[in-house]
Parts: sequence; structure tokens; C-alpha cells
Amino acid sequence: MNILKYKSTKLVIASVLLAGFTTASFAAERVYTWKLATTWGPTLSPFIDAPHQMAKMVEEMSDGRLVIRIDASNKHKAALGVFDMVKGGQYDMAHSASYYWKGKDINTLPFTTMPFGMTTPEQYAWFYEGGGMELMQKAYAPHKILSFPGGNTGNQMGGWFRKEINSLEDLKGLKMRIPGFAGEVMAKLGVAVTNIPSGELYTSLERGVLDALEWVGPGMDVNMGFHKVAPFYYTGWHEPATELQYLVNERKFDRLPKDLQVILKTAMKLSAYDMYIKNYAMSAEALSEMDTKYPNIKVMTFPKPVMDAMKKANSELIAEITKENPLLKEVIDSQTAFQKKARAWTIMSDYNYLKDNLQ
Repeated sequence: MNILKYKSTKLVIASVLLAGFTTASFAAERVYTWKLATTWGPTLSPFIDAPHQMAKMVEEMSDGRLVIRIDASNKHKAALGVFDMVKGGQYDMAHSASYYWKGKDINTLPFTTMPFGMTTPEQYAWFYEGGGMELMQKAYAPHKILSFPGGNTGNQMGGWFRKEINSLEDLKGLKMRIPGFAGEVMAKLGVAVTNIPSGELYTSLERGVLDALEWVGPGMDVNMGFHKVAPFYYTGWHEPATELQYLVNERKFDRLPKDLQVILKTAMKLSAYDMYIKNYAMSAEALSEMDTKYPNIKVMTFPKPVMDAMKKANSELIAEITKENPLLKEVIDSQTAFQKKARAWTIMSDYNYLKDNLQ
């Protein structure tokens, strides 16, 4: 072989190897910086804690290659506008709740919760083992958005009311903040329903803009001070397993290296479960102190005729909306079938245990 040709070949090979090494090193060291918008204010624990914990885990697990900056609602000024901001690319991610988007796309409604629906363990089983995740991505696909579970509150309380509810007549004309499908049910029963961001709830109740509102449960509600204005605190029916969500811009997600995609999904899943644990503990603690610290709170249950009317309205409304929306029908049919299957085990395990062991 010609010595010059041999040296030239070695030089080319060395250059290729060096270029490959440099490219691989650059890819490994590249830092992706994302922005996440929340529907929540900066102090609304534990909702706001979930995305912060998720971002911390992502940065640590990726060795700093994926950094997520979080803007609470007080910064971006659009608590209920985060869907559009992720869809439009102004933000890469958001933390919110799927039922807020029912006016944009009715198919997104059931992925938070449905009245008289699944409990939290049942719903998580549906998401991860019953086809729920696949249906959720199908619903969000037209918007080029991915949606992932973002933390559950468990069974929510039925709301704070200025006056006691003794009959259906007491609901007529009542001004109430209640989102999701429960708002449709209450509207059918004559309630004037509205949805107001969390930061405006107490002021709206205090000033009489609202006569009643539902928020979450004792752990979050008592800190908001609702009991100072509306002392009648009703048990739940409308949100038995309220799952928050992470919204992710699909195009931005697809551009991440595969390992960062896995890290992001893992951190979202873990932070969601941690939020559920924290919220449960907060409510248990708040309830244990309620009698002594807040004796004016009157815990109530809705009268049976009111509950029966809610169930009837719920069934009628579901029949109406699913008739017009095939994908929504597919989702709700899937939830209903899984709930029936899971509820048999819930009754055998949790219900019978509690029934037989309550003191």
C-alpha cells in the first residue's frame, strides 16, 4: 500500500472516530430547559408541591440534563389558560385538572373524576391496568398534547354552604363554584354554577358572589378559611377520586432523548402518588383538630331526596352527552365496566373491613 494513502486513511478514520465521540459527548451533555405552568398559586399545597417535586426528581435523575422551571398562576396570570399555553408551545408542560377543559373538548372531562364514580385505588387501577392511559392519550391526541396522572385528592367533600340544604328547593338559584360534570348536574337541579380560580374563592364567598363552593377536603379547605363564611360542610358525591394532570407538549416530548422521556414519566408518576399521600395525611390531621379548633363547622350529608335527584340528573346527562360524542362514550363505558369489576373487590376488602371494625 502507498504510504501516503495509508496515512491518509488512518487520518480519515481517526477524524470519523473523533467526530463520533464529540457528537456523542455533546448529546450526552446537552441540557434541555423546559417551562411548566400551573393552575395553582405558589402556596397552594399540596397541589403546587407535586410539580416542584417532579422537577427536582427529573433534574437529579438526569444529572442536570433536563431542567424544568415552574411558573405558578400568579406569574403567568392565566390559571385556567394553561391548556392553550401548552398546546401553543408557550409552555412545555402544565399541572392542572382535565375536567377544566370540558368547554374546549368534552372528551377530556372524565379523566379527572366523575360523580358517583370510581374511588382512587379503582381509578388508578383503571388508568394503569384497565386501558385508561390509552384512552386519555386518544382524547388529547387532536391537540398534540400528552396527559399523565398528576396527583389524586381522594374523595372530595361536597362543599361549603352558607345555609343548610334541606330540600331541592334550597338549591334553586344558589350561586355555587363547582367544576367538572358535577357542575352540569347541579345546573340541571337549578344551581347557578360557575368556575373560579382558587385564588379568588374566599373573596368571592365573602363578598356574596358565591353562596357555596366546593374545593377539596379538610386538609386544604380549612386553610382557605371557607368555614368563616359558610359553616355548613357537606360530604362528597361528585368527586370520589379527583386526579390532577400533567399536560405535556407532544412535539417537545418527542424531541427528548429516550432516557429523558423515561425519567420524566417516572418522576410524574411518583410525584402524583406522593401528592395523594400528602393530601390524605393533611385531611386526616385537619379533621382530627376540627372539633376543637373550628367548632362552628357543621359537617352534614345531603338529604336522601337531594342525593336521589343528583343521581338521576347525573344518569340523564351522561346518556345525553355520550349519545353525541362517540369517544366520550367509549371512555365512560370503559370506566363504568371497570368500576363494576373493581367495586366487587372494594366492597369485599375495604367496605366489609370498615363495616365490621368501626367502633
